[in-house]
Amino acid sequence: MSLILCIETGTDICSVGLARDGELLSLRESDRGRDHAGKIGVFVDELLRENDIAPEELDAVAVGKGPGSYTGLRIGVSFAKGLCYGLGRPLLAVGSLDALTEVAREDYRAGILAVPDWERARLIPMVDARRMEVYARVFDSAGHPLSEVAAEVVGPGSFDGWRGEGPLVIFGTGAAKCADVLGDVLAVEVVPSARGLARLAQQALDEGRTEDVAYFEPFYLKDFVVTTSRKKLF
Repeated sequence: MSLILCIETGTDICSVGLARDGELLSLRESDRGRDHAGKIGVFVDELLRENDIAPEELDAVAVGKGPGSYTGLRIGVSFAKGLCYGLGRPLLAVGSLDALTEVAREDYRAGILAVPDWERARLIPMVDARRMEVYARVFDSAGHPLSEVAAEVVGPGSFDGWRGEGPLVIFGTGAAKCADVLGDVLAVEVVPSARGLARLAQQALDEGRTEDVAYFEPFYLKDFVVTTSRKKLF
């Protein structure tokens, strides 16, 4: 049986989960600001103690690789790499939009989401970028990707190529600002969570898709841009 620690910190939500054989055992998360560096270690310690598990019993550590917040991703990936290095365990990386889609699919199966014509739906997870830009990808209702990950500046014609077959369902931290602009879409409340990594991380471990702990970097999609403050300090 595989025991995997799952970490997702690519947005304002800091989320840590513990999964066995692809099924979530416990979860800790907070959406109260971006104090990920202060929370992540506490959450991991709480989960391990709650389940009476020693760190050495972990079989792997999985992390949401992005795209998302530059700082949030750095914190999550750095923490995961440190654990893997110290414990001698493999590192697993899961696309954050793929994991977000897993959360939506779980919520639908649990009856939390009401989506008509689900089987033909096109699922579009969105992570907020800047202004009217989001990181997005299109999936079918079975969780299979239908497009590449893209930074999309959302306008009235965005995602028109996916209309007509079934409902367009948007969700994630970038969905609310896009709903009115996109028109005939269904915006549902689904947020990033480490629980979306559980099954995908187990699949990656089973298939031997591990990462190089020394050289793995988050998937930022866009370069980090440093701007000069306009405030006069002196």
